[in-house]
Amino acid sequence: MSWAPSGGLPVVDATTPAVLVLAGPAGRHEAAGLCDEVRGLLAATGAGLVVCDVGGLGPPGLGAVDLLARLELAARRAGGRIRLRDPDPALHALLALVGLRFETERQPEQGEPPLGVEEAVEAGDPPV
Repeated sequence: MSWAPSGGLPVVDATTPAVLVLAGPAGRHEAAGLCDEVRGLLAATGAGLVVCDVGGLGPPGLGAVDLLARLELAARRAGGRIRLRDPDPALHALLALVGLRFETERQPEQGEPPLGVEEAVEAGDPPV
């Protein structure tokens, strides 16, 4: 038995969103190009989500907040959204301070081991 793909919509893996890496202190002059890139990634993948890796963005400030707000606005206008990967805790606090809420990738909470790490139990430990 054979099967040929139909001429319909392309097959898109919606579980793997596109990643946009933001490195270095990004200023207002770079925002337009990055917004175009977000719109292009949303159109190319069809996933409706772009992950912005902000780990290398540098020290958090209002410039970073402005850039992220512009990227989110561009994504919303294109029918998608952005998710932050590896945000600095200070950036997360600054975004909350100015009233912007961004979806972030799952990070271990304080005191919670990262995924894939299990705590060892000794044979002589009493049950809790």
